[in-house]
Amino acid sequence: MATRYAKYALAPVLAVQGAALRRHALRLPEPPGPRQGLAGDGPALSLLIAGDSSAAGVGAPHQDTALSGQLIARLALHRRVAWALHAHTGDTTAACLERLRDLPPARFDVAILALGVNDVTRGLPRRIWLRRQKAVHDLLRHKFGTRAIYASGLPPMGGFPLLKGGLRWIMGGEARRFDTALALLAAQTPDLHHVPFDQPLDPTMMAADGFHPGPRVYALWAEALAARILRDGAT
Repeated sequence: MATRYAKYALAPVLAVQGAALRRHALRLPEPPGPRQGLAGDGPALSLLIAGDSSAAGVGAPHQDTALSGQLIARLALHRRVAWALHAHTGDTTAACLERLRDLPPARFDVAILALGVNDVTRGLPRRIWLRRQKAVHDLLRHKFGTRAIYASGLPPMGGFPLLKGGLRWIMGGEARRFDTALALLAAQTPDLHHVPFDQPLDPTMMAADGFHPGPRVYALWAEALAARILRDGAT
């Protein structure tokens, strides 16, 4: 409760700081590399990865060392994976929803989502964020025939090296509340799986901007997601 009141009291300052933060965090480019493909042998698995700059691999030099490349490499040891990456720097949940609506019809057995950080930095109310998350999940089910949705948990933003002072405290608290709400939603939804983001945010493992993952964090994140998908037998 105290954090909520502080958020409102500091809103003018945080708005300025948040805008400056977004400008800085968007400076790193999305890495080059394939955004769709076919890899591996074994039972077929069609996979969609969607989300914000972290899903797009910002902070890695190439998609091979970003989330998508490292995830596909792990899954391809056990499955024949047809995959596509639709993720963009700066995307909120609403922006991702619109991008998915604009895609041509396709079929994906599994979808991985990495969304929420940009909603937090923009001060979006949690109830609205959850409503938009549900809209994304419904679209995946009805348009793409997705049978299993893996929602990556929000990272502990209070640990981002870039964030300082009140911004670290407020955004860290908001990210925790968003993530708790997402985990609760997943617990109530059979085909929605919350995968906590508990990778270390040591500055030496983060990107140069102190906001995005570096390749080592992407590797650990990909390993956690692949292990969960394979454990669940999502095919």
